Amino acid sequence: MRIGHGFDVHKLVEGRKLILGGVEFDFPLGLEGHSDADVLAHAVTDALFGAAGLGDIGMHFPDSDPTYKDASSIGLLEIATKAVGSLGYTITNIDATIVAQAPRIAPLRADIVWNLAKATGVDPARVNVKATTTEHLGFTGTGEGIAASAVVLLTEKDTSQD
Repeated sequence: MRIGHGFDVHKLVEGRKLILGGVEFDFPLGLEGHSDADVLAHAVTDALFGAAGLGDIGMHFPDSDPTYKDASSIGLLEIATKAVGSLGYTITNIDATIVAQAPRIAPLRADIVWNLAKATGVDPARVNVKATTTEHLGFTGTGEGIAASAVVLLTEKDTSQD
């Protein structure tokens, strides 16, 4: 078994869509970034790469590469999942936390879980997404940005049956 942890943060700005876990929120601000800036998908991707010993998201999808301009972070997560799978690992479970004062995550939580499960090929029952506020403290509490962290457990595929 191998465990990986991922963390990401982006600033909230006007003129961008807010996408978390591949779900678009009806919110007046969006996250600033080179891709769609989906902090949750980025945190899960970093956790996957970390668990497999493959570095981080910036090594694989650098913001200096125009290929990834406005890229779907869920699509990048799918690519990361294939890379990890090619090394002989299976994702056992994903546990993630979104840190934001607003918007409320609960109404779209099931959609987020489904998107992450689909992108990683994991049963939705093995994907857990939580949300918390910082009680109006720090940049997330004042509404300046959103953060996310994720932990992923990988196991080696059983090749004895092959």
